Amino acid sequence: MIVHNVILSGGVGSRLWPLSRKQHPKQFLKLFSGKALFELTAERNQKIVDQIMVVGNADHIEWSKQLLSDISIPKSFITETSARNTAAAISFAALAVDSEDILIITPSDHLIQNQDAYEKAIKEAVELAKKDFLVTFGVVPSKPETGYGYIEYEGKDVLSFREKPNSETAQEFLERGTFLWNSGMFCFKAGVLLEELKKYQPEVFDKCSEVWKTSEDQCLNMEASLQIPSISIDYAVMERSKKIKVVPAHFRWNDLGSFESLYDYLRSTGHPIDENGNMVIGTEIFTAFVGLKDSILVHTPDAFLILHKEKSQDVKKVYNQLEKYQSTLR
Repeated sequence: MIVHNVILSGGVGSRLWPLSRKQHPKQFLKLFSGKALFELTAERNQKIVDQIMVVGNADHIEWSKQLLSDISIPKSFITETSARNTAAAISFAALAVDSEDILIITPSDHLIQNQDAYEKAIKEAVELAKKDFLVTFGVVPSKPETGYGYIEYEGKDVLSFREKPNSETAQEFLERGTFLWNSGMFCFKAGVLLEELKKYQPEVFDKCSEVWKTSEDQCLNMEASLQIPSISIDYAVMERSKKIKVVPAHFRWNDLGSFESLYDYLRSTGHPIDENGNMVIGTEIFTAFVGLKDSILVHTPDAFLILHKEKSQDVKKVYNQLEKYQSTLR
């Protein structure tokens, strides 16, 4: 039985535009003491797994190889020529290994602190996975966050999955104490995951199997990949299977999915803000905020973004407009 860390690295990070672009997504931004989130993910997991496997798109796979060149444990890379969401990406990882091997699925763009608590949660999940459970990691919430999905739980049992709530519901979840943030991290045997996928999403299973058989050097056929339904592993399996368990995790976790979360991180590291909580990212040019509070100015060589911190989830709308018109600023 080999334990693999499967690093999913196909996202764009559209809520962090203009810092994050299609050709330079957020997991590769060296914003964290000179390192990128992708590097930190691999470093965090190399101590507790046997091998690392990256599932990423064709634009970034070489970049991934360069960033992992100093990692000493065995590495493999699966190249997606067409992104088909997390159910397909994880399926390919499962098809690439022995059915008894254990996969620890981690996105490449999460910031996790407190290594001891992290390793404790991983070891707990691996033991559950050995018993043929599909394990999800739920982070004990520290505030009423509206940007995350939630897991209602009792002990290790999952009672329900909840979509991103409004602020009132998020506050209620926090006060009840029976809800966890859905981290998007998972642990299971490869074979058990494939069995459950075949049971609940047979078309995804069949199409992924067909694509895998025709792949060359773990590079997936684009035309065949386009036939795979695009669906998340949450909807495909985790919210339907009867084999789900949850590990309540006490490490500090942030998916850095918005400028609000990036603001909180940068502020914790001493990044300057003015007396009204305003922050500048990306330039040393003198900037003054008049009549504004809790706002962020983001500067890149070809774009400015000015936003109120609490509206940071709406940045994706700007990116979507650029995508619609095929802008070079994407």
